[in-house]
Amino acid sequence: MNPVPVVGRFAPSPTGDLHFGSLVAAVGSYLEARSAGGSWLLRIEDIDPPREVAGSARRIIDDLGRLGLVPDGPVLFQSNRLEAYQGAVDQLLEKGLAYPCGCSRKDLSESGRYTGTCRNGIPGGRTPRASRFRVEPGVCVFKDKLQGPVSDSPADISGDFIIRRADGLFAYQLAVVIDDEFQGVTQVVRGADLLDSTSRQICLQKALGFDPPDYMHLPLVISADGKKLSKRLRTDPVKTREPAIAVTQALRFLGQDPPVGLSLNDLWKWAIEHWNYELIPHTRAILPGRE
Repeated sequence: MNPVPVVGRFAPSPTGDLHFGSLVAAVGSYLEARSAGGSWLLRIEDIDPPREVAGSARRIIDDLGRLGLVPDGPVLFQSNRLEAYQGAVDQLLEKGLAYPCGCSRKDLSESGRYTGTCRNGIPGGRTPRASRFRVEPGVCVFKDKLQGPVSDSPADISGDFIIRRADGLFAYQLAVVIDDEFQGVTQVVRGADLLDSTSRQICLQKALGFDPPDYMHLPLVISADGKKLSKRLRTDPVKTREPAIAVTQALRFLGQDPPVGLSLNDLWKWAIEHWNYELIPHTRAILPGRE
């Protein structure tokens, strides 16, 4: 039996320019795929127009190219995939695996868990606003390649979660599952801030008959105050330094030790040949600044 080809991906949202934290995720996903002889894809997750920044998608694609991160195939834009998402929602509703919901945020518990008000039908006086996936009790266990064994109970943490919002937009949890399957993704390498979403995505994959990919969640780049580095700092190497230097900093953040002074092309050749995920710190967050 021939092994399944390795397919990795990087899937940023166009809510701002590429920053060092995003670069770390891109580099990790790229090298994990390429070092295994696989392909690497780029997906722009542009399904939340109110949060998007004009021109951001184009700048992200251009910055990745300037840094030597070129995908193996056309860029996939989620905004072109709305029919596929609706088809999945319809399928889940038809099978009773999802249901219409007339609740708002005030119907969530203090912890953010949905309390199940509409699980057995919308109470009188309410109208359908969103669609929720029906989460059954039980523990979801999976092994993260970097973070180790993970055991979550989505029913206790989130409860039934939204797959199509009241404003008609599709939820991230649904879209990412549909597109990973569509693109044949076999490994998902991303920031550890998404580790807590994985069990919900696995629930959806199983409900839709998909095989879950392998997961590896990289340490987040955090600022001195302990917050995720989600906005570009004035000293962000993505914008302030030469591409080879920026990539070198990302590699060192990920525990790799590239030689000094390599050109960008030679740096990528070295990185693919010497990539060792076991050298990445097994933690969920790290301060930047490893030179």
